[in-house]
Amino acid sequence: MPVQPRSIKRLLSFSFHYWKRRPKSGIALMILMTLATILDSFVPVFAGRVVDAVVANEGQPEIAIDMALINLFIFAGLLLAFDIVRWGSFILWIRFAVRNLYDILTDATGKVQKFSSDWHANTFAGGTVRKITRGMWAFDTYGDTLFMGIYPALLILISMNTILLIHMPLVGLFSSFMAVLYCAFSIWTSLKILAPGFRASAAEDTRVGAQLADMITSNATVKSFGAESREEDIFADLATQWRSVSQRAWMTADFMNMVRGMLRTTMLAGMVGLSLYLWSRGQATPGDIAFALTSFFVISGYMRDIGRQIAQLQRSVSEMEDIIHFHERDDEVIDKKDALRFKAVDGHIVFDNVSFSYDNQSDPIYEDFSLNIKSGEKVALVGRSGAGKSTFVKLVQRLYDIQSGIIEIDGQNIADVTQQSLRQEIALVPQDPVLFHRSLADNIAYGRPGVTMDEIIDASKRAYAHDFIMGLPNGYNTLVGERGIKLSGGERQRVAIARAILFDASILILDEATSALDSVSEDYIQKALTDLTADKTTITIAHRLATIRSVDRILVFEDGRVIEQGAHEQLIADETSHYRKLYEMQTLGLIGKE
Repeated sequence: MPVQPRSIKRLLSFSFHYWKRRPKSGIALMILMTLATILDSFVPVFAGRVVDAVVANEGQPEIAIDMALINLFIFAGLLLAFDIVRWGSFILWIRFAVRNLYDILTDATGKVQKFSSDWHANTFAGGTVRKITRGMWAFDTYGDTLFMGIYPALLILISMNTILLIHMPLVGLFSSFMAVLYCAFSIWTSLKILAPGFRASAAEDTRVGAQLADMITSNATVKSFGAESREEDIFADLATQWRSVSQRAWMTADFMNMVRGMLRTTMLAGMVGLSLYLWSRGQATPGDIAFALTSFFVISGYMRDIGRQIAQLQRSVSEMEDIIHFHERDDEVIDKKDALRFKAVDGHIVFDNVSFSYDNQSDPIYEDFSLNIKSGEKVALVGRSGAGKSTFVKLVQRLYDIQSGIIEIDGQNIADVTQQSLRQEIALVPQDPVLFHRSLADNIAYGRPGVTMDEIIDASKRAYAHDFIMGLPNGYNTLVGERGIKLSGGERQRVAIARAILFDASILILDEATSALDSVSEDYIQKALTDLTADKTTITIAHRLATIRSVDRILVFEDGRVIEQGAHEQLIADETSHYRKLYEMQTLGLIGKE
């Protein structure tokens, strides 16, 4: 399928978004490339004059040599000047292109970072990485092809055929016809034949990259089920599909190259044949034949590149589709133009008539939902899966925008402040913490880069992580592996708690922070959490009800509503309470036996 007009518009919009950032470099590049091409187009003229100088002064060797040498020096000077100017344009292009690639890479990465949690949950990380890097290099190929390939090629075709038309009209007409035919054939085959194949190849490449990343990051699970062979077979099927699609696309491209080669051979035979015909009639000199022959080699070199470059251009455009989509995609949650910096006070949270639903769901999670969490209050959210507990903390962090109502923290509407400043005052200890493949010290200090080593150690001690860290080969300099895979679940949890202690935010969210710990460590961590939560507004998503007896208030969620609330003792004392029923089912091991 050829590139549609809307796709061309999107492509140009994306391209100029980056090219216009460096207008002086772009203009200078075009000037140098134009000058180099003009110099190259005059080379055949003086090649022919060298021959004519010898033939015209055949009986006067001294004059012949002098005239030939003068034209030879001009001929060589043109080649030298062409090489110098062309080299200058390459140097300028490298600076221009690399800076554009840097911008594309950093912009795309920043853009993807801002996409919603749902988007990341539903997208292969490996596929996203592949799309960004492939799109970046495709843009490089696209720019190379346009500025350093197609543009000078079109200039040389126009200038050379103009000179031929003036000097040898018959040869010029034939050369112009063949050049137009060659370019039209190249464009038609690229858009109609090669484009679908390269687009399909890019899609298969993304699938392969995504599957490979998924398989490698889940290696521990693969090994635990002895499923290496099964995963290899799944990957082999995808790789086979990629091989088949890519091989077909590349072989088609090579066949089209052969056809273009045949057109160039026809052009050579016609130009030389017509020149000989004119010479036989006394309408051309031997120098004109040399001029026509040299012109063909110059034109042919650029035409050969045009065929390859148009195919290459189409391929790069196909591979840029994903990164252009990232560029065009609007962030789900954006800061207002006049957004203020959030100023934390004491963590007073208010939901006022909040209505919210996810994009892919017709039924709302919350409808006119109101709740007040006092400063420094410790609350726990309980209820079945899907009742709205996790959504509540996501809305506190403003990972999503609500449809109506207001969420305020410390009297500030969170929709009116910057997301970054808001989240810098909310610490999260998830149920399954993810660590960066960096040192333990870097992971603990992630929320407060630049803190001292003493502060990192103090936070680790308060999280009861210091002892196991010091038992590692490199202590706090130990690299934890991708997603913290080198540590046990309990160790990762204690590192996450140390990170939250050091972060020292006014609001703390705990997603059953002790669930991954062994029974020996749990008591220590509960003490660490007591220290951590002192004087902080704390929201705990509770899966194990025995861990929340000491909170100030328990909120029982059901279908996006708080159906019960109160202290543990108060709710347990009510024989009809939903909380008591849940608690008894857990403590008696009756979950699922209603």
